[in-house]
Amino acid sequence: MALLITHSLLASWLRAIRDDPYEDATTERDPYAEFMKNLRREPTPPSEAMQNGIDFENLVTDILHGRSDPTNRWNDAAARVAYRIKGGVLQYKAMKRVTVNGVDFLLYGRLDALKAGEIIDIKFSKSYERGKYIDSTQHPTYLEIVPEASRFTYCISNGTEVWSETYQREETPSIFPIISDFVDWLQVTGNMPIYREKWQSKT
Repeated sequence: MALLITHSLLASWLRAIRDDPYEDATTERDPYAEFMKNLRREPTPPSEAMQNGIDFENLVTDILHGRSDPTNRWNDAAARVAYRIKGGVLQYKAMKRVTVNGVDFLLYGRLDALKAGEIIDIKFSKSYERGKYIDSTQHPTYLEIVPEASRFTYCISNGTEVWSETYQREETPSIFPIISDFVDWLQVTGNMPIYREKWQSKT
């Protein structure tokens, strides 16, 4: 049976093994502990940043359904994002079976929007600089599992401004080398049994 693998799991793992020069040295955040919780699929409450992202996406969805809220401080920015994804297929579930390092995987992702060959993902961030998502595992993963898409766009907002960052398929690196490194790390660290137990695909 194939093992489920997602962009968020890979991203969590990469944060755990990389030194982040932008991380505040005084933070109580522990990327490795967070990754192990993800690997064991332990439920964790959303952080403030995660909750803001959920609330902003919900506002965008409400606007698309005709439920605009002018009193919400994020309403104008959310309306611009809603206009950008209007007409797309929302919350599209995509998956693809692949084999890496002799291990069968089911790559899985839930797309915020799929519109005319473009995958659009909504991000809520306090700050933004061009190229912020160049090293993300999300666009390589999603372009692998949605072969009909030609590009991936991050639609980013801080609640006031809206930016976009687009990656074309031909300039996007394969996600397979990262998956391969992930498998090697699991085996070397003895965490493969946990992964096999907790991430068995149901399909």
